Amino acid sequence: MPTARNDGVELYYEAEGDGETVAFVPDLGFGAWQWGWQHAALVGPYEVLVFDPRGAGRSDAPAGPYAVETLAADLEAVLSDHGVRRVHLVGAGLGGMVALRYARERSRVATLTLIATSPGGPRAELPAEPRERLFAPRDDLDALRESLDVLFSEAFVSGQPAVLDGIAEWRANGDADRSGWEAQNAAFEAFDASDWLYEVTDPALVVHGGEDRLVPVENGRSLAEGLPRATLETYDGAGHGVWIERSRPMNDRLLSHLGTDAT
Repeated sequence: MPTARNDGVELYYEAEGDGETVAFVPDLGFGAWQWGWQHAALVGPYEVLVFDPRGAGRSDAPAGPYAVETLAADLEAVLSDHGVRRVHLVGAGLGGMVALRYARERSRVATLTLIATSPGGPRAELPAEPRERLFAPRDDLDALRESLDVLFSEAFVSGQPAVLDGIAEWRANGDADRSGWEAQNAAFEAFDASDWLYEVTDPALVVHGGEDRLVPVENGRSLAEGLPRATLETYDGAGHGVWIERSRPMNDRLLSHLGTDAT
């Protein structure tokens, strides 16, 4: 079990495949399980690296609150431990914020993919109540499953019951507990990139679901407008978990984006 350490915090990660490294950064409260739909599509032509952020899964959960800057330093610790020299970063929600911060501070980023991500700041449209509804105790499978109603569109929830059952079980084993969720949520709420997006000049693919109730699509539009080299891809009818709901077309678009020349 490979682990990296940042300031005494142990961080669990896994890497598989050959070629350039694609590192996936999880959303608020989630463990590495969330990237199973992308892992299968990318591993082989790329090395896929996934990890549990501090506060979730198999990584340590020190007392919070956390900051995005700290989570970006954790990402650097993981990449350095694995010897990654150049990386494609893919982040969702809070993970997208972490990827943005990392790209601002580090030169090893080849491309960015920012899924259901907000630039934060006073003008961001981030309703707190639905985000709170996503949390559920890890020992309550029924609550974990019910909480997925806010992650996905109504059509997906009604049409994919077996998928939701599986996700609930993965969350029971890999998500943050209440203290870890609150520590990560503090980082989410404090994030504000609105004044420095123009500094992030890496090629960026911004992906958003048109029916995202956690991070409404207006956030994705603002993000794409503020980044110098961004392309916006929206999926009508998809919710916040667009990387799962529309995994096939999104993976195709992601593979195309990863071939972007970052020079």
